[in-house]
Amino acid sequence: MFSPQVLFGVGTAFFLYVSRKSLLNIRSHGFYRFFVFESIWALCLLNQPYWFDKPFSIVHILSWLLLFSSVCFVLQSLLMLKKLGGYQERKDMPENHSFENTVHLVEDGLYRHIRHPMYSSLLFLGWGTFLKQITPLTALLVLLATIFLIAAARVEEKENIRFFGDRYTAYMGRSRMFIPWLI
Repeated sequence: MFSPQVLFGVGTAFFLYVSRKSLLNIRSHGFYRFFVFESIWALCLLNQPYWFDKPFSIVHILSWLLLFSSVCFVLQSLLMLKKLGGYQERKDMPENHSFENTVHLVEDGLYRHIRHPMYSSLLFLGWGTFLKQITPLTALLVLLATIFLIAAARVEEKENIRFFGDRYTAYMGRSRMFIPWLI
């Protein structure tokens, strides 16, 4: 079996490859998202031994609810983007992945209530993983992931305002950033 350090290195190499264009542009949302991936990957590796400890404790049940929500959010988000978003290459944002370059503002499904359901998915993944084994180090990692998610979302919102204009600004007034009816 591979050591957690080796797995962390392999995961980091993967995230570096996926984020290589974004890491060259500190003004892109992908720059901050890289650090979210790193923090959550570290959380997963640190808490992996505790994944199934005390499976029926309140904390672990909450953890599983967050993890299940994470999967549901990312799947529904990708489906809505593919179905309704369209695609257009953006010369001003070459670091984006193709699924990020939507032509139409998607406001259906989860997007009706929240602007960043994929980031919500990462938020739930991070906090669900954190709850498996709460330590000062895992608390620091989940807080870093949350801070970088907020930074990525704010930068992405500026990008979306540039692309979609007033429609996105109005959409921001009707929706929350990550969690319906809360934040």
